[in-house]
Amino acid sequence: MVSYKFNHVFIKDWYSIATPKETLGAVKKYNQIIPDNYFGEKTYERAEAKMQRVVIDNLLKRNDLQTKLDLIIGGELANQLAILNMTMSKYPYSYLGVYSACASFNESLIILGNLIDSKKIKNGLCLTSSHTEVAERQFRYPIEYGSPRLKRSTMTATGSSGVILSTEGKIMVTKATIGSSVNYGISDANNMGAVMAPAAAKTLMAHLKNFKETPDIYDLILTGDLGRIGSQLFLEILKKNNIKLTNYYDAGSLLFREKDFNNAGSSGPVSLPLVLFNKIIPSKKYKNILLLATGALHSPTLVNQHEEIPSICHAVSLEVL
Repeated sequence: MVSYKFNHVFIKDWYSIATPKETLGAVKKYNQIIPDNYFGEKTYERAEAKMQRVVIDNLLKRNDLQTKLDLIIGGELANQLAILNMTMSKYPYSYLGVYSACASFNESLIILGNLIDSKKIKNGLCLTSSHTEVAERQFRYPIEYGSPRLKRSTMTATGSSGVILSTEGKIMVTKATIGSSVNYGISDANNMGAVMAPAAAKTLMAHLKNFKETPDIYDLILTGDLGRIGSQLFLEILKKNNIKLTNYYDAGSLLFREKDFNNAGSSGPVSLPLVLFNKIIPSKKYKNILLLATGALHSPTLVNQHEEIPSICHAVSLEVL
């Protein structure tokens, strides 16, 4: 896998929006909490687009970037990034849509970080989102069906989060490892943790090997949405490769606890930044953080055809200044 260091890439600011459901777990506060999943709109898709606009507008205003922003890179879960494309049609900025499913946030950081580090641009915005009703309808069953949830399944988080990347800021983006697609023969769309755990382990091992590091160099290693079952498998794979983690959390397991939802945790690309910027960073306990964002690379059609589900994990390391 390709790994490299950044020289002058910083997270300057961040903004997150979520619903009351995302306050039931370990994260209690966000920049904005909306009353419900409709957010005053007629459809869930419009509600997700509105959340994206709220994040963009607040970051631009807070950082006086309305006329100085060079590029927005974002990713979400809707087919063909339809919701993000709808949002971006409201703005004049250059835009790249990316898709690594729930690993899209790290993919955005890596691409935008390279453009800033190479001095092609000065200011950019990374954006991601997900919505319970939108994603569950697309990838599993509409919530309205009342389909029983399996203990091994996760539930999509509802929210949006964005960051401003620049040549100065509060958090330094230091290193990255671009993951590769992994397929361990799992075709169960209700067991995303098991699908993604091998990719997380593979990318972490490559990251440590390429930079000649040990896990304890990081104050925290944070996966995106492996959930409780996926996290256990992730640790078991590492143990078989003589790697033991004592500094590990999974964002999805923190966001949706078992006692609140009776499932394996949260999913969705917004899970990682919601926990990172509204729980981990505010705690001021961690300086060196490794983010392992994982994504299951499947579609409803392929799942219905019982095809195996590939997965991917991208790693980004941060230093809180």
